[in-house]
Order: sequence, then structure tokens, then C-alpha cells
Amino acid sequence: MSIDTRIRELAEQYRSLAVELLSEAIRIPADYVDRPKSEGGDPSCGLSNGEGPRVEYLRRRIVEIGAVDRDEDAFFDGFGNLVWELQNPDDGVAAADKTVVYMDGHTDTVQALRKSWLDKIGGGIDAYDGMVDPTKVDADFLERELGYIPPREEWEYLVFGRGAADQLGGVICQIVATKILRELRGEGLLDGILIRSYGTVCEEDNDGAGPMFLMRHELPTSGPEKIPDVVVLSEGTGDSRSSAVGIYRGQRGRMQIEVVVTGRSCHGSMPWEGLNPLEFGSAIVREAAEAYERRDGFLDDPFLGHGTRTASYAHLDTPSDCAVPDRFIFRFDRRLTIGETPARAVADVENLPAVAAARAAGLTVEVAVPTYNEPTWKGFVLGNPQIYMGWVTPEEHPAIRSAADSYRAVCSPWIAAETATGKPRKEPRVDRWIFSTDGVGYPLAKDANSIDVPETKRWVDAGAFTHPPMFGIGPGLEQNTHKIGECVDSREMVHVIAFMARFPSLFRAATRG
Repeated sequence: MSIDTRIRELAEQYRSLAVELLSEAIRIPADYVDRPKSEGGDPSCGLSNGEGPRVEYLRRRIVEIGAVDRDEDAFFDGFGNLVWELQNPDDGVAAADKTVVYMDGHTDTVQALRKSWLDKIGGGIDAYDGMVDPTKVDADFLERELGYIPPREEWEYLVFGRGAADQLGGVICQIVATKILRELRGEGLLDGILIRSYGTVCEEDNDGAGPMFLMRHELPTSGPEKIPDVVVLSEGTGDSRSSAVGIYRGQRGRMQIEVVVTGRSCHGSMPWEGLNPLEFGSAIVREAAEAYERRDGFLDDPFLGHGTRTASYAHLDTPSDCAVPDRFIFRFDRRLTIGETPARAVADVENLPAVAAARAAGLTVEVAVPTYNEPTWKGFVLGNPQIYMGWVTPEEHPAIRSAADSYRAVCSPWIAAETATGKPRKEPRVDRWIFSTDGVGYPLAKDANSIDVPETKRWVDAGAFTHPPMFGIGPGLEQNTHKIGECVDSREMVHVIAFMARFPSLFRAATRG
């Protein structure tokens, strides 16, 4: 039996284990969100900076199922990221000469909206408990709501719940893949390789925060034995309009632009006594939207697509609903394509005529990039500007070629030549993400790079930045994330598990022999 077949058979065998781990990882916040804090409850459990119970469960299970050699090989770093390491200590390869493969997926989710799930789906699917009563599921709603869902006779393969597609399913794939790698270590799958697998925290609130911690606070003082040769991101790489389980080699960057409009509050019956920041601020939002619709100030890239800007958050300081407010704060989510810069994106908002009009009327308008200062569940404050750089790994890079080879080895033979839209293709689909991933945490400005990266690691030169070669493969469809009825097909998890178990040795062979 070939090693590819053995890997695939184990991935199939452990599908039920993957479902068990994923279902519990999704469910855990239900034990905390409705309990008083005095009794150990936490309304933010499972969200950014509230991942503690989930990652503690995952660390325990990583040890129990044999995905690492020793208990101490699975641990938490200073930021709160879950880390587990695996290698062959008897392969005769010095630590500095090993190929370091990072696997990376985030463990936090967005708000569950539990009541909305029950109300809109009909009571049969819970945001934490998943499928609880198939007879009470509004299947028509799910088929309308989600980008793609398989035929109803295949729903037995689905795992429902907040985080199923974004992206707990990917983290579980990392865990099961390392279990397989350990079990097949005698076949040479780990020779000359160090796996550093991460379940990162705080990604939803602060994209790439976990990797930022590594790049800024850990790797600058480490040797080559910790510096990645490649990063495999397990964020979902499915497209409902195309196919599931793609290989994604890039994404746009993103940033937050905060606008603070301060006026003068007064009684609502005498608006002439005040300066209304809500009205002037709303004009800024409207004007920004109209400029985006015309694509004024936005570039387009044939691979990553065009830059975007949308109003994404608002807060109003007002004494009552019968008063002119005092202050209006809102933010734009700005996606940056190749050639766009954070400075230019801020200037585009600063230069809107509605901003000038508000200032001319006597209001104060501040346009800036906010800083993220929330502490992680371990109490670490990263304090980073909310700018997250995009990245692209060239298609000809050995990491991408090895990824395609791995897919053809352990995925393609088990996929029919003709498959439905939304399901995996037989031939690998190399593409890019529309949304953001942990990958934004890895690019480093060259003039501020304090990591001594050996040339053998073939990091990507990206103009003023450099980053490790990265790509993604993960279960779940982008269009199904953050939605009511979020789910993942466990059959996709089998493909990803097999891929992750096969890729490291093929990549090592392609780059170091």
C-alpha cells in the first residue's frame, strides 16, 4: 500500500474523531455565556480574547489522542496562542537544518447570535449544540441563506454551529493531521521536518494578531529552528460559486479607518443651538459610499481584485433621543489591493468634501487608524495599529508547487472527475481569498525586520515587505462564514487532513532534497 493511500485511509478513519472534536469546540461556550460571572460565567466565551476554555480543551485533547509525543509539546505561548510541536528526534538532522512547517488557524469566532439561529432556522439547529432536531429545521431558509449547502440527503455529513466554517474546522484538521504524521513517522513523513502548529487567538477582532506576536516578540530572538520555511493557513478555502478545498496563495490587506465627528449638543427642540455630528457624519458616510461606487481612489489587481471600503461600525454619544448628539464615531473597513497604501486610504477619507464641510461649519473631524489595545485571554496587549498587510506567494514558488502535488496525491484520486459546484474539484484550484486571514500577521517591513532569516528558507520579497511563503487550504466556504446556519462538510475535512499530513515531506523533498 502506498504512503498516499495509507494517509488517505487514516484521514477517512479519523473523520468521526474530527467531527467529535469540532462539535465540542463549537459547543464549549454554551457552558459559560449564560452563567453569572460570579459562578465562572463569561458572556464573551469563544470570542476574541475569550478563547480560554476552548483552547484549554483542545490542548488536552491534542495530548490525549496522541498528536504529540509529550504533554509539554502542547502549550500556550505568551500571547495565549495554542502551540503544539512534532518532529522525528531520531532523524539525524540538526535542528537548524530542519524544514520548519507552520500550520495556522484561529480559534475565536464572531458572536453566535443563538436566538437568531433558533428563530430563523425553526428551532432545529443551535449555534452551539448544532443539529438538535432535524424535524424542526427550515431547510428552505438554509438553502436561501447559505452560499452553498449539499443536497438534503447529504446533510448527515454536515457539522453546524458558530465557527464550523470560520474556522474551527481548519484547526481540527491540523490536530488530526499531526496525529497521522506521528503515527506514520516511521515511514519518513517527518524526517528533517519540524511541525509547529498554532491555534491562534484574537483573529476576528485583530486579524493576524497571533502571528504578529510571533514575528515581533518571539522570532527576533530565536534561531532558524523556529523560523518558518512555509506557513499553511487552515482558513476555509471554499467558494460556493466554484469549488471547495482550494489552494489559496494570497489575499488583500485590510485596515480600519476611524472618523470621530465632534459637534455641540443641545435640546432637540432647538437644533440651531447645536452642531449635529450625526447629520454631518452621515454625510461623510454617504459621500464615501458614493466615491467607492465610482471607484474613486481605488485600484484593481487581476489576481487579488479591487480595493473596497464600507462603513462597518458606529457609536453615538448623545444625552437622549430628543437631543442633538455630542459626538459620532464610525469606522470604515478598507480592503487594500496591490498598489494601495494605508496612508493613501486615510488621505482619501480626509479629503472628502463632506469632511471639509463639517469643519467649515464648526465641527471637529478626526480621521485616523485606531490602535488595538484589548488584552488577550492571557492578558497580553499587542497595541498594534489596525493595519493588516496583504500578501501573495508566487505561483511558481516551491510551496505552491508542492501544495498542488500534495493535493493530487491524497485528494484527487478520491474525487470524481465531474463534481457539483461548491464541492472539491479533482484538479487543484489555485486561487485567493476574498476575506482576511491570519496571513496578514506575517509580513514584515524590511527596514524593521529583526529576524535573521536564512536564504534557504526562500521567503517572499514583496517590495518594502518580506514574508514566509504562505498558502491556505481549509474546509468551509467563504460565503457561509458569519452566517446563520454556518456549517462545514466533514468530507472536506478528510481532504484537508490528508493534505496536511502529506504536504510537509513533499515540500521538504522539493526544497532540500
